[in-house]
Amino acid sequence: MPAASPTPIGDYAVLGDGRTAALISRAGSVDWWCPPRFDAAACFAALLGGPEHGHWSLEAPEATERHRRWHGDSLVLQTTVRTPTGVAVLTDALPARPDGAEIVRRIRVTEGRVRFRHEWVVRFGYGAVQPWVHRITDRHGGAIQAVAGPDRLVLRGSRLPAPVRSGVPAHRDEFTVEAGQEEHWSLVWTPSWQPVPRPADDLAELSTAEDDWGRWARRGHYRGSYREEVVRSLLVLRMLTDRDTGGIVAAATTSLPEDPGGVRNWDYRFCWLRDAAMTLQALLEHGYREEAGAWRQWLLRAVAGDPADLQIVYGVDGRRDLTERALDHLPGYAGSRPVRVGNAAVGQVQNDVLGEVMCALALARDCGLRETADSWSLQSHLVDALAGTWQRPDRGIWEVRGRPRRFTHSAVMAWAALDRAVRAVTDHGLPGPVDRWAQVRDRIRAEVLGWGWDDELGSFVQSAGVRHTDAALLQLAQVGFLAPDDPRMTGTVAAIRAELEVSPGLLLRYRTDRADDGLPGTEHPFLACSGWLADALARQGDVTGADQVLSRLTGLATDLGLLAEEYDPRTGRMIGNIPQALSHLAFVRAVHQHDLATGATR
Repeated sequence: MPAASPTPIGDYAVLGDGRTAALISRAGSVDWWCPPRFDAAACFAALLGGPEHGHWSLEAPEATERHRRWHGDSLVLQTTVRTPTGVAVLTDALPARPDGAEIVRRIRVTEGRVRFRHEWVVRFGYGAVQPWVHRITDRHGGAIQAVAGPDRLVLRGSRLPAPVRSGVPAHRDEFTVEAGQEEHWSLVWTPSWQPVPRPADDLAELSTAEDDWGRWARRGHYRGSYREEVVRSLLVLRMLTDRDTGGIVAAATTSLPEDPGGVRNWDYRFCWLRDAAMTLQALLEHGYREEAGAWRQWLLRAVAGDPADLQIVYGVDGRRDLTERALDHLPGYAGSRPVRVGNAAVGQVQNDVLGEVMCALALARDCGLRETADSWSLQSHLVDALAGTWQRPDRGIWEVRGRPRRFTHSAVMAWAALDRAVRAVTDHGLPGPVDRWAQVRDRIRAEVLGWGWDDELGSFVQSAGVRHTDAALLQLAQVGFLAPDDPRMTGTVAAIRAELEVSPGLLLRYRTDRADDGLPGTEHPFLACSGWLADALARQGDVTGADQVLSRLTGLATDLGLLAEEYDPRTGRMIGNIPQALSHLAFVRAVHQHDLATGATR
């Protein structure tokens, strides 16, 4: 049975090393970790079940206060714990390690004495596989090793928990730390067939992790409005970018529900071309160009072959098989089942995806990234294929599991793909059938202005033949389909707010009672849509309105500046997978437009 009151999604911090991510609760429990890569099977899966499905907790049970912060512009987490008898500082990080993945944890007591409870429960295979756990001794000292199949975890530290033989197999310890004393641990994942990994130099690794993230943050030189929030969001986007392959994942988690207790639970630990392309634009707009080149190389490898075989999502390493399946042994977060791994959207047709990709690569060209023969050949072949298929019904940006339709947003993004291809020829001198591309582009625009527009509503509609809106239509001005102050654009923004704004600055993607997405249940305001609204208002010159929406969005972020996929204004809680790249990138790009409108400097 699931826990009666699971840890709120917004109470989790995320630790990352550019290969994998771990979620740690406010109380100090690592409840999610998938070494050695984002989309690997979890060895701690309590997030989607209970403690018996794997966790690593360092808890001060008598704590009366807990205050968390990032150490500077980094992903090194510091939690100050106050108890009736003393004060302690817990430091947690995932330093980059070449021979595996590692979590480093340290306790330092600054006042009095603090009692701690330590529990370590490893379950590989998303909480399904109990490993062989035993103590080992080598030239580096003692350690606890957990092995199952290809996976090994080795726990070292200043004091190690003892095995508990009754109930759920676990290792536990209770101890008191006095002022001026420290305790420390490192947990390393490596393939089980490799030699036992060396111990970490905890202090050095924490310092290196902090320095690495801080150095990257300083590369952006951002000095505009919302500086703290923008830098934090950029760090999240960098953390979700694989440092080896250049792939950009959509989120660090799977199956955190959009509708708690319902079935809208999806695995977002993969590389959607759409989300990755928009992440790339956010990074480019803030001065990060190296990532553009790495992602373009990832794209070349991932989509190589017949344009007809283009997928909308790939694995971190570019693999294509993302078969969706349910993990029946997990009860799900707040009883939300099924718990899914893999994603069936891999087989969908989504006509908008190439538009986002071409917009991102066009911005990269404008920022000085030169095309290679291979990179441009890939783009021109994909555009050629889209020119002949853009009219087919698709599943759209929201990946509906109902019937395919002719989505207005999809057609507009197909227009954007052709438009950027035309500009590549005319503005950058690249080869291509520019006349044919321009003809198809103009035809798409004429058709969308016909079936995509509703005179009575004074707005564009979600798809051909319906009379309701879609928050994705806020992107029409963003890609240049219409001028921001075009009456059709201002009318669409007003209609979207009237229909979808359920709380100031918070929008639904669409109304599930009007748009059949093939699923039962409802959902909550989608945070990326708030960023799109602020972006549209800034482009229209309504700086005050944009600032109000951005302020609302920053006010909803967790104490650590993290944004999930959705937000429930009724309960005041984050909903869905966290941290969500789309939420953070939409915020960052909206601030960029706000700064352009106000003349703020970087």
